[in-house]
Amino acid sequence: MRSIARSCLATLLSCLLGLPGFAANEKPLGLVTQAQDAQIANSKVAVGTTVYPGDKVETEAGGALRLRMGATQLYLLGSSSATLSQRSDAVFAVVARGTVGFSSDGTDQFELEVPEGIIRAANGKPAYGQVTIVGPQEIVVSAYRGSLILDNEGELHTIPEGKSYRVTMDLEAAVAGPEVAASQDDASTTPAKRRRRKLAFFLIFGAAAALGSYGIWDVLSESSSTPKN
Repeated sequence: MRSIARSCLATLLSCLLGLPGFAANEKPLGLVTQAQDAQIANSKVAVGTTVYPGDKVETEAGGALRLRMGATQLYLLGSSSATLSQRSDAVFAVVARGTVGFSSDGTDQFELEVPEGIIRAANGKPAYGQVTIVGPQEIVVSAYRGSLILDNEGELHTIPEGKSYRVTMDLEAAVAGPEVAASQDDASTTPAKRRRRKLAFFLIFGAAAALGSYGIWDVLSESSSTPKN
């Protein structure tokens, strides 16, 4: 009987821990201030919705989504997707597709993670910029206010204020790490290999950058409660 009672108690506690009130004390990142044809984890999202680390935010074609997280605003234009996350020193969004950008007054550390590296404000100063995923190995990075840094595993590239760059990526040949003797239980003698990113930058002139700047300004200047139809 004791064994049965313990089993029932363990099951009950497991169920309770799965409820929001008994879940791990995970702090929210922020909330939705604008939503049009947008969703979180395949559920339609509305203004005022709270977002948490691990949330995948998406917009449909023609949609828009804006989040406020402390002193930072994150926005997605149409047909875009990103996953929110957090480290001890920064909040970041892993960009999967489309156009994603942020505006910050510099008090909060925020980053955009793309295949080419990590994009953040330069020197922790106020910044307003965005990234567009063009293809598997190509992005466009724009710095509308303040400069941005593209950190390619410690190789830092500055995107100056008012500039847009097309960035392409090639993966250099895999480089073998130091040899490690295999244990008797490990038949593999091949050391781990890692491919390094090689980036090329091309400055975008004229109309393309201006059009992008106007589009983002239009999204951010809309009322959070009355999105455009």
